Amino acid sequence: MKTEEILRQVQSGELSVEEAVRALGREPFEEMGFAKLDMHRETRSGFPEVVYCSRKADDFLVRIYRELYEKNGEVFGTRADAHQFEVVRDILPQVTWDPVSRILKAERPDKKRCGCIAVCTAGTADISVAEEAAQTAEFFGAAVDRIYDVGVSGLHRLLSRMERIQAANCVVAVAGMEGALASVIGGLVQNPVIAVPTSVGYGASMNGLSALLTMINSCANGIAVVNIDNGFGAGYMATQINRLAVRGAQNTAQQQD
Repeated sequence: MKTEEILRQVQSGELSVEEAVRALGREPFEEMGFAKLDMHRETRSGFPEVVYCSRKADDFLVRIYRELYEKNGEVFGTRADAHQFEVVRDILPQVTWDPVSRILKAERPDKKRCGCIAVCTAGTADISVAEEAAQTAEFFGAAVDRIYDVGVSGLHRLLSRMERIQAANCVVAVAGMEGALASVIGGLVQNPVIAVPTSVGYGASMNGLSALLTMINSCANGIAVVNIDNGFGAGYMATQINRLAVRGAQNTAQQQD
């Protein structure tokens, strides 16, 4: 149970002070023998623990999903396959799986999203990584504008969407091959750009290393770079930036009132 929920229950009289003290005094992680689930991570960082599904044993994965869902009312995992979806769905019928992003999640249906993050790709081959970023941001409460297949080999496609990209609080630029998309966008927007190199490309792209080096060496300012194919890391960081922007806008509005 989250700290906020415990305090609300004390306020409403559903929970006694003694029961709340016992609940708050428990270890900040759930000991499962094979795993220690960080149940207080959202209290500390604003984001609950996320499951990296790849290579986890079926039994471990099922027990982790059950525990996180029971405690948090939702659960989010990355890099899941079709088999893992089936075994988790057996115990959590509400769980969904997207074969493009490989996201395996169960989330609250009434979730509100705010702000705006633009997620852009150079090509359609980059969409799987972009969707990991976009769905991560959406799960954590950000509104996402998807702008796909606007790579620099057809610059007019990107320029036709610049009004939407410039309106976003943060831009995620996903590209393989030579990875030039992030530099071009970085020179056209005032808000932060998170560059995501992908492993898309022919031999000399070296499974994304070429795009990674291009993005790190960008001449445009305001660009941060995550690891190759790390859509989750980009979506997480973009959400942090988006939250700051939303909070700043709310504070400004309150001061004007």
